[in-house]
Amino acid sequence: MKMSAERGLEIQEGHAGMSAIRKLVWLVLILGSVSWRAEAAVSIDITRGRVEPMPVAVTDFGAGDPAQQQIGREVSTVIAADLERSGLFKPLDKAGFLQQLPSLDVQPRFPDWRTLAAQALVQGAIEPQPNGQIRISFRLWDVFGGQQMVGQAYVTQPENWRRVAHIIADQVYTAITGETGYFDTRVVYIAESGPAIKRIKRLAIMDQDGANHRYLTDGSNLVLTPRFSPTAQEITYLSYFRDVPRVYLFNIDTGRQEVLGDFPGMTYAPRFSPDGNAVIFSMATDGNSDIYAMDLRTRRATRITDHPAIDTSPSFSPRADQIVFNSDRGGSQQLYTMNADGTNVQRISFGQGKYGTPVWSPRGDLIAFTRINQGNFYVGVMRPDGGGERLLAQGFLVEAPTWSPNGRVLMYFAQSPTRADGSGGRTRLFSIDLTGYNQREILTPQDASDPAWSPLIP
Repeated sequence: MKMSAERGLEIQEGHAGMSAIRKLVWLVLILGSVSWRAEAAVSIDITRGRVEPMPVAVTDFGAGDPAQQQIGREVSTVIAADLERSGLFKPLDKAGFLQQLPSLDVQPRFPDWRTLAAQALVQGAIEPQPNGQIRISFRLWDVFGGQQMVGQAYVTQPENWRRVAHIIADQVYTAITGETGYFDTRVVYIAESGPAIKRIKRLAIMDQDGANHRYLTDGSNLVLTPRFSPTAQEITYLSYFRDVPRVYLFNIDTGRQEVLGDFPGMTYAPRFSPDGNAVIFSMATDGNSDIYAMDLRTRRATRITDHPAIDTSPSFSPRADQIVFNSDRGGSQQLYTMNADGTNVQRISFGQGKYGTPVWSPRGDLIAFTRINQGNFYVGVMRPDGGGERLLAQGFLVEAPTWSPNGRVLMYFAQSPTRADGSGGRTRLFSIDLTGYNQREILTPQDASDPAWSPLIP
């Protein structure tokens, strides 16, 4: 293999449900001249407020074999759906296409695509390989400039076509916006079922678009607040095993669960450090909660706060030099930041009401939070110094924001009111971008709460 032309990556097979990810064997082949950011007019500035979605044409990926033709249609559908869901792109109706592109050897007739007002065009093909794998290739074209923006090919097992579609959508998103994509990711959350007085809560995991859904726990023990590790292979969460609340670690590859440590009090609200080598959490003893961190290599716990107030919901900054948390040390529940060693505590929230569930953006520029004021719930963001507070979502109960790995989109859960007859009260997942627009429901088989967005899958 010539490294100047191709790059190879082999990912070993893992646990059930991960096999479609970990079996992926892919080659990336640069097709012609590649520019990761278009030099032509095709670009979207997502740092502005609300933007008009860009018209983009995503053709069915051509294939000679009927089975691969079906995969080609499905790959195209997933790419278009990813782009549309971002709110930045408007995929055009295939029924209006004036040209079919059965292979990458067929050059687009750009005047035909300009007639449809398409600004970008995604063209692809699927080819069988001698070892039973398939090669999925694509090109992204600047329609008005008549130039290729990016082109790559992936060789993989046929069952991995969906992940390749997400990767291609990320490449298109990056080439046009200049930002890292977030489609090749997963979400872990709490699946809820049963009556309110006896609610069953299970860990569940799915792709960010709701596909490949599966349950990780059987519901015999109450679970809450799952959080991904930076590797996306482990989850930390709270479980009431035998009615004792403890923080646990769950390995997605092996299904192995282990308690974080045998502490004298209740442990809860865990999150991984940015390097994945530690878990920060709260521990309650004698009615008081403080923040601790455990080094996962030595299993040594360090106390970070020592205050008679309730300190909880800690979240590291991306550089791990600061921590945001909520505390009632000022008389009401507010947000505070401090150095990673617990020094230099600063209050950053000053709006009316209570603040909770803070989480630092992967970009480091914002902190997301839940705010409660006069019975109304809000999800918002503010700068780490407390300035620039903006409320993005409001509802009967909206809570627990989590960031996409590029820091441009938030996911959270919302509960509707329960009616007098006992109906209603559904709990669902939603996403919204930083402009406060493009709110989307993420469909799940059951009620859903406490989402956590993974980093890009390795």
